Amino acid sequence: MTTQTHPVDHDLIRAAEHVARTRCRGDNHTMAAAARAQDGRIVSAVNTYHFTGGPCAELVLIGAAAAQGVYELDTIVAVGDRDRGVVPPCGRCRQVLLDYFPSLKVIVGEGDRIRTVLITDLLPESYVWADHQLDAE
Repeated sequence: MTTQTHPVDHDLIRAAEHVARTRCRGDNHTMAAAARAQDGRIVSAVNTYHFTGGPCAELVLIGAAAAQGVYELDTIVAVGDRDRGVVPPCGRCRQVLLDYFPSLKVIVGEGDRIRTVLITDLLPESYVWADHQLDAE
């Protein structure tokens, strides 16, 4: 695991907070995520809660990004509604984010401890799905 931290993208945090404030309503949508694409565009999304389970905001964001033609993400952050602040990705999201974007930076922490780390730092010594896929020729 590396200990290198990267600059915190405060604009990205503000974008996620704005979505959480304006789009999260009730129990169905309680988390928002925002990610910066390699080309600088910001994509955002909210979770979709359902009693049978549902995708986290980070996973909805991957689909929303693809629908907008964004396939390379640089940095991602998730925040909770009701001004709960930055929330780290759950284990499932960490694995999916690692598989899709192995060099992704993730904003984590709270208050004056907010920092940006590599997804590999959040899931060290992990199984990487792409390592076991056959190369397309």
